[in-house]
Amino acid sequence: MPPPSNIITGLDLGTTKVSVIITEVDEYGGLSVVGIGNSPAQGMRRGVVVNIEKTVHAIQTAVEEAERMSGLEITSVYTGIAGDHIRSINSRGVIAISRKGGHIAQNEIKPGDVDRVIDAAKAVSMPLEREVLHVIPQQFIVDEHRGIHDPVGQAGVRLEADVHIITGAVASAQNIYRCVKRAGLVVKDLVLEPLASSYAVLEEDEKELGVGMIDLGGGTTDIAVFQEGAIKHTHVIAVGGQLVTRDIAIGLSIPIEHAERLKREYGLAHSELIKEDTLITLPSFGSRPESEISLSQLTQIIQYRMQEIFEFARDEIMRMMGPNYHQKIPAGIILTGGGALIRGADMIAAEVFGFPVQMRGPGKVRGLSSMVESPIFATGVGLALYGLKYPRTAEGFGGDDSKIFNKIFNRMKNWWDEFFS
Repeated sequence: MPPPSNIITGLDLGTTKVSVIITEVDEYGGLSVVGIGNSPAQGMRRGVVVNIEKTVHAIQTAVEEAERMSGLEITSVYTGIAGDHIRSINSRGVIAISRKGGHIAQNEIKPGDVDRVIDAAKAVSMPLEREVLHVIPQQFIVDEHRGIHDPVGQAGVRLEADVHIITGAVASAQNIYRCVKRAGLVVKDLVLEPLASSYAVLEEDEKELGVGMIDLGGGTTDIAVFQEGAIKHTHVIAVGGQLVTRDIAIGLSIPIEHAERLKREYGLAHSELIKEDTLITLPSFGSRPESEISLSQLTQIIQYRMQEIFEFARDEIMRMMGPNYHQKIPAGIILTGGGALIRGADMIAAEVFGFPVQMRGPGKVRGLSSMVESPIFATGVGLALYGLKYPRTAEGFGGDDSKIFNKIFNRMKNWWDEFFS
């Protein structure tokens, strides 16, 4: 039996875990979480599918857990995409508004003019192996009057549109579709993960004032910057919390599993949090006997790598916005994602960025909200919230691979129409 039409499901394909968040639209028009499923992700690396069979199994396991909790059987999902193949640019399209007769009343901007200026803004060259994932509106400009959100009905002779274009590798997106389809589901929409996370952790007034968001996952660190209510910059860095685990494993000559346990149980990202420099027992491994390390030694390994990750993020934001980026995002930096759960992550980030950084988990949902309040679930909850704001048809994007990106292209116009409706 198909699920009710008010069910929206987010599927977060992370590097270290796969999460499924089943929600239903409540009587207030918001979302209530009714089912949650998690499974270790062994087929993903740095946000990209590297083993289809393992990824399909992880999706099925997480879906089954969420379905048992909710008592529902889902058929479609809003799915996230990340990885260092993601690229983004800001583009501007310009068209002339002219009608026969030339009277000012005949120069009223029509919806068709909006379509034309969108097409002009999207007309950027890119390699055949890349395709458009999102075209996100920033502003319209009518006869040099900036900051217009909906120009339809206004009079003018020149219409411009500023848009943020996000592209991805065709092969990476197709592999996600294949995995989801083989798991028995349809992809309703493919959404850039930092865009999804922003719906779960950022407030509208923060976006209007200017804010940066860093989603530190297992394999990637995702960045999104908003100004004047619109997304201005996005970027995906191919490093994440998994690198911290590897550093611990290599530095202490222990298995990855033991390193992950140490990080979770004792991990600190800043030495100022050490109250007592206790000793931690390391189990024997291979020819190495049982040994001990101090908490300060473990913290040093973690702090060095976390600082480097945030320096990568800072440098990218500086590249996108200039050295005075502090002035352009007065609402500061919001930190989320499972990789940021190490105690002191916000402290080391604040030192790197030079102003306060706030850790935040997803909000804006009811129901089992206490079970998804961890930053780990920011993307999964955000995908469901995205689906609420921009609903797609039941057919989704689960069809022939050759038609996938034609469908993605067509959905952009719908996205724009909904944004300004």
